[in-house]
Amino acid sequence: MISDWTRQALPAMLDDLKAVVELETHSSDRAMLVKGLHAIRARAVDLLGPPDAEVLHDGGPYGDILELTYQGTAPGTVLMLSHYDTVWPTGTLAEWPFTVVDGRAGGPGVFDMKSGLVQSIWALRGLRELGLPHPSVRFLFNGDEEIGSPASREHIEAASADVLASLVFEASLDGALKTARKGVGLFDVSVTGVEAHAGLDPHAGANAIHALAEIVTTLAGSASRERGTTVNIGVITGGTGRNVTAGHASCGIDVRVTDPSEMGRIDDVFAGLRAADPRVTISVTGEWNRPPMTPNPASQRLFKEAQEVAAGLGWPLDEVSVGGASDGNFISALGRPVLDGMGAVGDGAHARHEHLLVEHIPKRLALTIGLLTALA
Repeated sequence: MISDWTRQALPAMLDDLKAVVELETHSSDRAMLVKGLHAIRARAVDLLGPPDAEVLHDGGPYGDILELTYQGTAPGTVLMLSHYDTVWPTGTLAEWPFTVVDGRAGGPGVFDMKSGLVQSIWALRGLRELGLPHPSVRFLFNGDEEIGSPASREHIEAASADVLASLVFEASLDGALKTARKGVGLFDVSVTGVEAHAGLDPHAGANAIHALAEIVTTLAGSASRERGTTVNIGVITGGTGRNVTAGHASCGIDVRVTDPSEMGRIDDVFAGLRAADPRVTISVTGEWNRPPMTPNPASQRLFKEAQEVAAGLGWPLDEVSVGGASDGNFISALGRPVLDGMGAVGDGAHARHEHLLVEHIPKRLALTIGLLTALA
């Protein structure tokens, strides 16, 4: 019954997906984020009617955070979490429009994660049309996930406090749900030396680039494959000319950890950075953007329930651990039940080959509907 309905809903869902992808919502374009969220709210109200409760949180310079709550037919509430911002700058759509070719839907943000957003809204529509029992549904749409959720984190944590489960509609990994994710730290190291003429007075200066090279070696060596910790120095800048002893240099670092205890160890590495030349000064800025998502007992039980739902629909459901982080990390770190990767099946997040496989849309929608019913 559920699968039949989701297959019938596919054409209308694709129309909605096209409309949402064509809302260009780059994380740094405040005006377009406001416009996009207004259109998403209108689409939800068209499909579901006015919400029983609505809260709009000011995102400041980032995208606003919208919560829409719809009363269910059973006790409890489920949080449905989706971000509407993308990594694609405004204007990308002109050269890369939404298309569906040979069963693949492409376009900026189609996979990460506008398909999941549309899927979450249609899930409640399906529950109603099928007359299935379900808890209340609290949608949370945030517009700053791609830049670390600086404005929405507190609202995500508050919205997940009193719910039966939180479902994150990020894309899946080949259909598998994401039950573990790495934590992320974003740091910058700035080195200040002493400038001098490299030829006339080569020993008068303290070379910041040379010192940074020592630091990069130390940081790269702090990674641990066994512990699942990666340290990537992705950006380096410094110096003013090849014949000048560099007075300044800096680097940007991305750290990913599986084990929460690794955050403290890496903090100690940053605190202990030293240069061989005592005239050089070092400063470190940045923070841990997201804690690791490690499977807690509540989330493990929730995944088993999702597996049973998928089995009832006639297909297996796997779980996977990934290196990327999401808003689900915040919820998991609080010990609350959360499932991530509820969204699309496809590939190419943050890349020009970003796409989803259309044939899987009805299956992902059926899984969501079935899980919400099971939670009732």
